[in-house]
Amino acid sequence: MLGDPDRETGAYAVVWGRETAEKTVADGRYCTENAIFTFGVLGAGPFPRATWMSENMAKQTGESTSGTEAAQGVDTTSGDSFRVDKFTATAHRIGPTDRALLHELTVGVFWPHRWRDLDVFISLGEGYLAVDEIGRAMGSAMCFKAGGDFAMLGMMVTAPRLQTMGTGRWLLRRVMDDCPGCDMRLSATRQGYRLYKDAGFITLGTIWQHQGVTRPIHLPDPVAGVSLRALEPDDGVAIRQLDTQAYGAERTRTIDCMLDLSDGVVAQVAGQIRGFALRRRFGRGWVIGPLVAEDEGTAMMLAAELIQRSEGEFVRLDTPVEGEAFGAFLAAAGMGAYDTVTEMYMGEQRRPLNGTRMFALAAHSLG
Repeated sequence: MLGDPDRETGAYAVVWGRETAEKTVADGRYCTENAIFTFGVLGAGPFPRATWMSENMAKQTGESTSGTEAAQGVDTTSGDSFRVDKFTATAHRIGPTDRALLHELTVGVFWPHRWRDLDVFISLGEGYLAVDEIGRAMGSAMCFKAGGDFAMLGMMVTAPRLQTMGTGRWLLRRVMDDCPGCDMRLSATRQGYRLYKDAGFITLGTIWQHQGVTRPIHLPDPVAGVSLRALEPDDGVAIRQLDTQAYGAERTRTIDCMLDLSDGVVAQVAGQIRGFALRRRFGRGWVIGPLVAEDEGTAMMLAAELIQRSEGEFVRLDTPVEGEAFGAFLAAAGMGAYDTVTEMYMGEQRRPLNGTRMFALAAHSLG
């Protein structure tokens, strides 16, 4: 049986063994049957192919509602629901009360998100959460809109037992339908890449996830004419302008939230802010991002300042820039390349690849 969640981090214990499947709503504990179980994510018992419950969903996903359903005696119904084995799953709009269920999903796919991180995503985005009849989380999909004509898709999570059954495809279509006329971008895991490619997303490049416990560093060579100073409250206007330029859309709410949660450093040339980097609590420790700079040398200067502030602690940085010097610098600081995801887009490709550009993301889901 699982213990109570940590009230600050939202972390749960993992249990092994053969128990009787049950759920106690009052205290959020679960037992499992033949499973390595993390708060209801994996669940008990086999789940055959999902059978859809509405003709509208079938049109969206390209799947037929006949045949399998008729053979199993499944009634076709309308609305935000579909059928998996003997369970009817429903999808609803994500809200603050869904934090624990979202955490179930992230734990199930080994993402490091804590409750505080999920609170940020819920406050900045919108989307859907699918649950089964007894309240177990089955999948999620969110979008983070910017500027009225752009959306970053994120928190695209499907419970492991359902990853080949169409749940993710249906949720993706639902959240895409909420972004009519928008250019879109997302960070695709290996498991999700084919889903997004089939939906029409185009590969842009690789995002490198650097992380580790930082150690003393050798400062990078300074860039001529560039000086650093600590972030100040009056820097907000310049930070928003630089982020809009590097991100490809105006995301004022997101940047204001990041500024509230972060400390940081700015790069100046002749007294004008030309780059910045923010650091906030995330996952297992700290995350550096967004980080915007004109060149690799300035990016290393900005990152070095925040890495020094975090010496001996766990730090993560997700970069879409495949710079040999930048990657080597991070590795030397104890932040080796741990994993990669694929950056993909639909519509116009907005993120600049040269000049003032994004050297570190705020998060995979936020860009």
